Amino acid sequence: MKIVAVTACTVGVAHTYIAKDRLVQAAEKRGHQISVETQGTIGCESILTEDEIKEADIVIFAADVAVTNEERFKDKPIVRVKSEVAIKQPEKLLEKIEAKLKEK
Repeated sequence: MKIVAVTACTVGVAHTYIAKDRLVQAAEKRGHQISVETQGTIGCESILTEDEIKEADIVIFAADVAVTNEERFKDKPIVRVKSEVAIKQPEKLLEKIEAKLKEK
């Protein structure tokens, strides 16, 4: 599965980057490709490309605040969770997404 994600927390520091790391670790462990954009106090980093978004099977917003430029993802299925979910239960999150995609 190809995943793109955006992580962002209210302060825009620690949880933003921890959520990214945990999602990457969980996705790689489960054999998925993932690209993660962070939106923090220093701005957006690792900005997702149009091709990454176009090729993605799913978009994950692990965010506690509004995602910047959300319209880029308008034609994609989006899963919205708090950053805490990506930090504490990233594998469970991916399991649920896998199950949903198999239903289609």
